Amino acid sequence: MKKENHPAVEKLRTGISSLDIIAKGGLPKNRTTLISGTAGSGKTVFAVHFLAAGIELGEPGVFVTFEESAEDVRRNMRSFG
Repeated sequence: MKKENHPAVEKLRTGISSLDIIAKGGLPKNRTTLISGTAGSGKTVFAVHFLAAGIELGEPGVFVTFEESAEDVRRNMRSFG
């Protein structure tokens, strides 16, 4: 069976080193990534870390939530510096 060559997917570091290792460099760059889970599973914490890492790299990002108010999101983000 012939092995196909696939182009490498460019990755964007998440800012969480252990996740970047598991994901072989981070999340796919220039692609939409949906983070889902039950209440308290760490979705917001992950999103804030990821957006902060992206800001440091000059990358754009969007955070969408239907469960938290804008003020709660701002307060969470401020807590990370």
